[in-house]
Amino acid sequence: MQQHVVVIGGGLAGLAAAEAVVAAASGRRVTIVEAAGRPGGVIATVRRDGWLIERSADSFLAARPEGLDLVRRLGLAGDLVGIDPRVRRALVWHRGRAVAVPTGFRLIAPGRVRGILATPLLSPAGKLRLLAERYVPPRAAAGDESLESFAVRRLGRQAFERLVQPLAAGIWTADPTRLSMAAACPDFLAMERLHGSLWAGERARLREVGPGPVATGARYGQFVTLADGMETLPRRLAAVLVGRGVAFVTANAGPLARGDDGRWRVPLAGADPQPLDADAVVVALPAAAAARIVAGVAPALAADLAAIEYAGSAVVALGYPRDRVAHPLDAAGMVVPRSAGRRALAVSFSSSKFPDRAPPGCVLVRVFVGGALDPATARLPDVELSAVARDEAAILIGATGEPLVVQIDRWEGAMPQYHVGHLDRVERIERAAAAIGGFALAGAAYRGVGIPQVIASGQAAAAVATGQPHAT
Repeated sequence: MQQHVVVIGGGLAGLAAAEAVVAAASGRRVTIVEAAGRPGGVIATVRRDGWLIERSADSFLAARPEGLDLVRRLGLAGDLVGIDPRVRRALVWHRGRAVAVPTGFRLIAPGRVRGILATPLLSPAGKLRLLAERYVPPRAAAGDESLESFAVRRLGRQAFERLVQPLAAGIWTADPTRLSMAAACPDFLAMERLHGSLWAGERARLREVGPGPVATGARYGQFVTLADGMETLPRRLAAVLVGRGVAFVTANAGPLARGDDGRWRVPLAGADPQPLDADAVVVALPAAAAARIVAGVAPALAADLAAIEYAGSAVVALGYPRDRVAHPLDAAGMVVPRSAGRRALAVSFSSSKFPDRAPPGCVLVRVFVGGALDPATARLPDVELSAVARDEAAILIGATGEPLVVQIDRWEGAMPQYHVGHLDRVERIERAAAAIGGFALAGAAYRGVGIPQVIASGQAAAAVATGQPHAT
């Protein structure tokens, strides 16, 4: 009898799980249940009148293999586009002007003395404290630590507030006093443990990777997108899955139950209310939604899932005639320290990073607001939120006049928060899920929010749920 696998959630994790199930054995039937009626989850692209606007992620890290491998399997390798080499740097808003991140400074790791000495972002005392990081002993206590605790301990308070905090906020939209180093920044934690300091660890990394562009804020040279927008990825994958016999059902899945025959019952609410019977289930939903799905069969697991907190944000894309923006937009974007007292977390210079994002003679930027420390701004009505974004663009990049295009996207509760102790909770979740049998969880809530990590979570979940080795 043909094994039936139901994947609940049609975001990238769910799609990756379905692909892995189909690839592992041809004798399986796969159904994806997705309430939104479109594949991709938060990955979405808007195209209109010559503008190409990413509603959430605009690129992914090519240093991990999962994203690139999927792109190649889908025949999209020729559509890959890297960030323009001329703008592979980040700016920080400091005392009323945009200042480049010090040369060689990568998120939290300093790599070049000259860059630290030359930056106007730090006072002489702040520079001296940062340069002294190599003499700070490793933390003796075992266990997790927050990003703020780690950065202040190793780099000093000023470097944290003016560099680390704004750069980290642009990635995780998190509260740095709660963000887990072990879950969010394991590479930097390992630098301290293995090399004794971030200076030594970053230099060892640079020797290993060899000569190349020097990092200024992030690894911009390793980020890629697709020429026609990021939504191309889930849409193409969904089309390939349909071609392989995968069925898509538009519905909300209700709480799981197990019949006397040991098979799963997946109740549905939507156009087709008939429940699905399944031999294996992959739940690729946000943690709170997953908790509701499994509460009846695994209450302890549901409690751990429900304990994973989420934060929301809003992205306001603004398009202007080029001559209405004073800033040269000669970077990938600008991050804004919380200490600056502004409402923007960051501004991404979309049309500088990638080609064909704006019509000729125009520029496109995306203003990010909200996050764990300012949820109220992301919840403002559209008119007020648009005004906030325009005001921030006026101050930060000198944008004047009415924008030609405004696109508002709200992602309420969309970003899982990896608080201190997160990995311990994830290990409990994974053990509990594996003990159920014919069941697995996937998504950004567990071991990484980036696109490659989400793909990897779907692939791993498929193997756990079906009891098969990983194959794609």
